[in-house]
Amino acid sequence: MTEVISVRFRGGCKNYYFDPKDAQVKMGDQVIVETTQGPEFATCTEGNHEVEDSTIVKPLAAMIRMATENDRRTVEYNRKRESEAFDICEKKIADHGLDMKLVNVNCAFDGSKIIFFFTADGRVDFRELVRDLAGVFRARIELRQIGVRDEAKMIGGLGICGRPFCCSQFLDGFMPVSIKMAKTQNLSLNPTKISGTCGRLMCCLKYEQNAYEDAAKRMPKSESFVQTPDGPGNVKSVDLLQEKVKVNLDGSMPNEPLKCYHNCEICVLRNGKGTRDGIEIPAARPERYVEEKPEEEETAMFSTPTISAPPFYMNHLENQVEEAETLPVREKIGGPDSPEKRRRRRSRGRRSTPRTESTAGADKSAQSAGKTAERPAKPAALKPAGEKPAAQKPRAAANQENQDGAVKRRRPHHRGGRRHHGGGSGAPETPKTE
Repeated sequence: MTEVISVRFRGGCKNYYFDPKDAQVKMGDQVIVETTQGPEFATCTEGNHEVEDSTIVKPLAAMIRMATENDRRTVEYNRKRESEAFDICEKKIADHGLDMKLVNVNCAFDGSKIIFFFTADGRVDFRELVRDLAGVFRARIELRQIGVRDEAKMIGGLGICGRPFCCSQFLDGFMPVSIKMAKTQNLSLNPTKISGTCGRLMCCLKYEQNAYEDAAKRMPKSESFVQTPDGPGNVKSVDLLQEKVKVNLDGSMPNEPLKCYHNCEICVLRNGKGTRDGIEIPAARPERYVEEKPEEEETAMFSTPTISAPPFYMNHLENQVEEAETLPVREKIGGPDSPEKRRRRRSRGRRSTPRTESTAGADKSAQSAGKTAERPAKPAALKPAGEKPAAQKPRAAANQENQDGAVKRRRPHHRGGRRHHGGGSGAPETPKTE
């Protein structure tokens, strides 16, 4: 057993072991370690711990020291230098007319070397570009060609699942992924659905491949000849996750839907396509699969308790009902003389008692004096046929005959309200000719 610390460099997901040199390092501490490229700035992901000797690549590199404030300022300066180098390199690539795409720039901790990462379809002659960059930065220049998967890991982004790329989050390295994995998992073979942003097959196809391969060994293939509790038939589809199959029974009608069975409900007579010649159908049929239900004690334990008392927010409603029962009948809700009905009657704007002849005469005298009546008189159709309407007497007296024998009639009032004439409130209205 060897005592080591695990560190991770910027932009990487892989952990590396280093010798702490009897120093106590905690997770999250920033340290300076010795690498083949020189001293580098790293972050500790796991403090002092022991690992097997077989997991260590000897000779084991050592940690130089804990990072100081000057080391952090040096790292910030290198980040600014990287952004400037990226812009300058893009201009130099355009000047030389090279068919390459610059992806990222990495500056060493001591500033002695600058690495440029790019992608290209083929080989690129960048010797002149290296000379120009070396004359600008006065440092060792290195250009590395990477693939599209490495480009996605450096840049990062969101996948079709809505989460960040696995390669930029936790994957130590790229795993080989083939189209056979998509076939085993019964996925669509449409490239746009099983490919990542980088244009290659998604890395997550590898995650559950072992589980699908194990289920495929226990499940029959499509078009297999099987015996079911309802009789023999052929398998039409297989669900590896639920371990269920859909079978077309021999005695079924043409439009009858397929029967679904669990894997333990069928007996495979022929696995895969083929003829039935020489296959004996057993007389005994498999038993049906019954899902196990939880015991009554477990069900009672997690069941919702019955609430005998009403909730607290219903107390005020019960109080209102009790108060209504103690009131007299005329004050109950909906009674003949309840306050609610009296309030509705007053809101109509009409008096409950019928009008008498004296009140009608007073209204007529007030109307002749020029005062505003509270409401118009009843129409003549509602009065007895032999009696002349009282409201039409002043209007009939105002009608006069002119010299030509034409009859002048008083102009009817405007429906929107009583007209106000210049003669004052008490002055009679002058008739006008039509």
